[in-house]
Amino acid sequence: MAHSAKRLTALVLTGALAVGLAACGNTKEASPSASSGGDSSKDSGKKITITFQNIYTDPATPSYKMLHALVDDYQKQHPNIHIELDSLNTDQQKTKLKTQAASKEVPDITIVNPSAQMKPFVDAGLLAPLNDILDQNGLKDTYQSGLLDYYSFNGNVYGLPDGNNIEVVYYNKDLFAQAGIDKTPATFEEMLQDVKTLKAKGITPLAIGEKDSWTGSFLFMNILLRTNGGPGFLKDVVDGKKKFDDPAFVAAVNAFQDLVQAGAFPDGATSIDATAGGNIFKTGKAAMWVIGSWETGAIDASSVAGKVGAFQFPTVGGKGDPNEFMLAPGSAFAVSAGSAHLKETKEFLSYFALNLPKKQFELKNAVGLGQKVDGDLKAAGYSDLAITIAGLFNNVKGGDIAFDNTMNPATAQAHLNSIQNLFVQKTDPAQVVSEHQTAFDANNK
Repeated sequence: MAHSAKRLTALVLTGALAVGLAACGNTKEASPSASSGGDSSKDSGKKITITFQNIYTDPATPSYKMLHALVDDYQKQHPNIHIELDSLNTDQQKTKLKTQAASKEVPDITIVNPSAQMKPFVDAGLLAPLNDILDQNGLKDTYQSGLLDYYSFNGNVYGLPDGNNIEVVYYNKDLFAQAGIDKTPATFEEMLQDVKTLKAKGITPLAIGEKDSWTGSFLFMNILLRTNGGPGFLKDVVDGKKKFDDPAFVAAVNAFQDLVQAGAFPDGATSIDATAGGNIFKTGKAAMWVIGSWETGAIDASSVAGKVGAFQFPTVGGKGDPNEFMLAPGSAFAVSAGSAHLKETKEFLSYFALNLPKKQFELKNAVGLGQKVDGDLKAAGYSDLAITIAGLFNNVKGGDIAFDNTMNPATAQAHLNSIQNLFVQKTDPAQVVSEHQTAFDANNK
């Protein structure tokens, strides 16, 4: 592995976003006590509670430890401020936030997702612009070039992302060996054969938790990225250049159903949530897991540490470039425009965002950060897996972002339901096409 691939700047930089993220150099490290401009909350004596809705629910993961460490540090430095954590899994948090938004009771800090998913909250005036804290203490310069564009509307930034990831296929080397598989699949056809081989040996081929429907969608979108011969299928639909009956989409539906019919997924996948689905892989009970690179640190903190490798999603029907990835500009921290403690909330978020990369690096969880951190992965004791993922980042030629970050929420929900249904029953591709096209037409008049 070239030394550059072991440098964290090499890894977090990578124009992982086709749409214009550029590689960036090093940046100054935030001091642990960094906080935005005149921090008057420290000694005011006024007792303040800031509600922090988040998606870090699993105490075994580095991100959970990062969150609790930074919150504890801040509360020690600011005895008058209590940070109340409302921790939910991703789908629960999305649902709860929609309900809160409808009654205009958004938590002081919440989690939003990029682009199309954020837009309704911004349009409703529910989120506060964060330009002021980005312009203090060099916070803006900690983010990869272009990344904040996904969280910006009309010249204002409304979210600070927690990561910038690519989707990869993690695999358990021991389980591959047990099944007699001696190399990772380079084509979807080989992957399908591996699924059948693993299944025949009594090994769950692919971990997933499809109760949280984004997981199946994200896997499906890898296939579509390949059958389309590259990125941009959904953009072409939005621009009126393609419809969902396009051969690339039909081929992706068929290939996805081939996986389901081959028994690739755990029984009852739609009743398993994303955390439990990931734990199937992290406890050594599944051979592969198609998920974002954000899971690298959690895998290294699990019982399969040292047994896991990673590879790019393969070509499908001879189409696609493995160096084009499903890209995941991360979920982001946003502040309620209606917060009763707007100033103090922004000051805390500034502290949190400045110190997040340093804490994640310490916790061996800096793969896929959206912020620049300077550090040598190998010297810091990072795993071979983390260094492999860093190398994959260096090869990124671009790709697509998730369906629900591209389409409006109503169309996205129809898509999530449609793909989730494929886990339950085999469906005529024409019906899947119709479900997508009908929703798109109804919500894009």
